[in-house]
Amino acid sequence: MKIEQIYTKCLAEAAYYIESNGEAAIIDPLRETQPYIDMATENGAKIKYIFETHFHADFVSGHIDLAKKTGATIVYGPTATTNYDVLVAEDNQIFEIGDVKIKVLHTPGHTPESSTFLLIDENGKEHAIFSGDTLFLGDVGRPDLAIKGDLTQEDLAGMLFDSLRNRIMPLGDDVVVYPGHGAGSSCGKNMSSETVGTLGEQKATNYALRADMTKEEFIKEVTTGILPPPQYFPKNARMNKEGYTSIDEVLTTGTKALTLEEFNTEVEKGALILDVRTQFDFIKGFIKDSLFIGINGAFAMWVGALIEDINQPIVLIAPEGKEEETVLRLARVGYDNTIGYLKGGVETAREGGLTIETLKSISAEELAENIDQVNVVDVRKPGEWESSHLEMADHYPLDYINEQLDVLDKDATYHIHCAGGYRSVIAISILLRNGYEAENLIDVAGGYGAIKQTSLPKLETACANA
Repeated sequence: MKIEQIYTKCLAEAAYYIESNGEAAIIDPLRETQPYIDMATENGAKIKYIFETHFHADFVSGHIDLAKKTGATIVYGPTATTNYDVLVAEDNQIFEIGDVKIKVLHTPGHTPESSTFLLIDENGKEHAIFSGDTLFLGDVGRPDLAIKGDLTQEDLAGMLFDSLRNRIMPLGDDVVVYPGHGAGSSCGKNMSSETVGTLGEQKATNYALRADMTKEEFIKEVTTGILPPPQYFPKNARMNKEGYTSIDEVLTTGTKALTLEEFNTEVEKGALILDVRTQFDFIKGFIKDSLFIGINGAFAMWVGALIEDINQPIVLIAPEGKEEETVLRLARVGYDNTIGYLKGGVETAREGGLTIETLKSISAEELAENIDQVNVVDVRKPGEWESSHLEMADHYPLDYINEQLDVLDKDATYHIHCAGGYRSVIAISILLRNGYEAENLIDVAGGYGAIKQTSLPKLETACANA
């Protein structure tokens, strides 16, 4: 028996490859299909099943393309309905993969069709669960992401309580837990940075698995403090349910090298200029009206949170050699309409007479020297802000910046920071596209990590000081 976790940090997502005696199964594959096909080929195995724990909201699964390419059967848990051929399993149904078995445990709560897959090894022992978004390490799935229906988040939370107590917690403490996500995902609120654990550890440490917890307490705790889901979540869930364009077609179209004339034509027709270089390169020079989201950060998540139209045509400014990776990472969250990239990037644009702008960036020490004369804007997440922030700063989380574009004074000057410098440049690029002037928006290099090293007055919570 072979189990391999394929963890993708920028999405905090785990897919799984299971193999036994020449047969393989994939659980929750990402959009790209070739890595899974290559793994099976290298091991002389045939992919027999593709198991989906639920209709994912935070990424587009590769299950449809993978099934077409391999002949594997797509398996969902009870109640799932799709616009393509799948096997909707019954609760407790068993699937054989070589000498091992996968048992379907219907565990509704995160979504109605959510299921956990129990792996039974060659000796008949319950070895591991692939829990999707039902159970994470340190947390459980949020109950507010069902894409339609009359169920409230409280209804789903109650179902999740029952699923955990009746289907998962009775399993042995030595059962390995392979979750669908780790820290950084928006599918939960308290996930561990670890990506593999045991059920016994979770029973002892996970707040949602307390033995003396009532259903009412559980519902209150799992529904308290949930931030609104990113706007792309229901759109991705719908694509996973209804189908999508082949990834091969998306990559072929999106990786076309555009001349400056072709680039300008697409922009005039409404294409978004997406600059995915580093924030340092962007600061030094960028095409006017570009949106910066660098591929060196949590790229896909910020694309999904900030580009509201999932069908938006996109033209890229990308580091040489990173064009295909960028198109793929866009497609992972459903942005399939990349038209191509400008060959030669900013230098081609500069030579062709396009307007190239720059940003001012100062050090945390420079900010400290002039703090009495400046406005400071912190664009970190609410939890980061609550833990520690500058006394004089205003808080405008990047996640919700599109809803606050008219709050700041377009005639005032703002010094903008995040934790390390990536998100602040994203925020500035968005403000520039919405009528703010570059001379009024100053990046604080190194973000709050650098600011903490200065003597500037800060407000910190008790737990931050502990």
